[in-house]
Formats: sequence, structure tokens, C-alpha cells
Amino acid sequence: MRNRILALAALAAAIGSPLAAQAQSGVTVGRAPTVVDSAPSIAVDQRPAFREYVVEQRVPAFRIPDRVVVGSTLPETGITYYDVPQRFGATTYRYTVVNGETVLVEPRSRRIVEVLD
Repeated sequence: MRNRILALAALAAAIGSPLAAQAQSGVTVGRAPTVVDSAPSIAVDQRPAFREYVVEQRVPAFRIPDRVVVGSTLPETGITYYDVPQRFGATTYRYTVVNGETVLVEPRSRRIVEVLD
């Protein structure tokens, strides 16, 4: 009797394990999880107008020795960040021009979230 109960419990666990794993959120198999920022960036159709806006504002370009790539962190000092105007979409990001490229930056971490050029 005890063996039968243990066998049924083992069978139920074996059948239920894949279902339980599938129900968990954030479980990925075979690929890295994707991190999605909650703040929207500038819409694709708004980017030409935004680039024109940046040129019109004559924002000074800053030089850094590193490549300008998404995910890199900008220096703590020496760079000025500007608010993105509301007409280009509500965003918590700021923009600046680094090494001739307009970038969107997460202001607290100074991490580049998008290169617009």
C-alpha cells in the first residue's frame, strides 16, 4: 500500500513538474532573458524631427575616449544632459551629443539606452 502511494506521488510529481515550470514567469530556456525598459523612447517617425531639433539647439558635443554604444555608461562629470521635449513623446530619458552622435541616456545611471544617429 505504501509503495503504491509513493509510486503515485512520484508519478504526479513527474507529470506536474513541466506544468509548474511553464507557469512560472521569467523562465527562459536556451536564450538570455530580454530586459525591456519601461520608459518609451522617441518614436521612429519622430527621430528625423528630433535630430533637427538637436541641431537647432546647438547642443555642444562632448568627446569621450570610449565608443558610443548602447549599454555603456557615460562619465559622471563633464557631460550635460538635456530634457527631451514633450512633443517627441513622454520619456524619462535625457539626451546629449557624444562623439558626434545623439544619444538617449537614463539620467540616474548615465547609461546609454539608444544611439539616434
